[in-house]
Amino acid sequence: MNTTIELDPFKAFNTIANTITINYRSILNYFMNRSTNASAESFNAKIKAFGGVKNVEFVLFRLTRIFA
Repeated sequence: MNTTIELDPFKAFNTIANTITINYRSILNYFMNRSTNASAESFNAKIKAFGGVKNVEFVLFRLTRIFA
């Protein structure tokens, strides 16, 4: 079986260009202010670590008390 893979370098370039166009404000914000969303991502990871909790309301209550 003979299979060929077509590589379109312009498709890859366009994908990168679109990503930069959509996210340019966040990209520039990092270089201008050295700020990222790492703290928000860390917080989200901690919330996900609570998986399998039986009393969701209590967990949300505790989160608001700890981080509010």
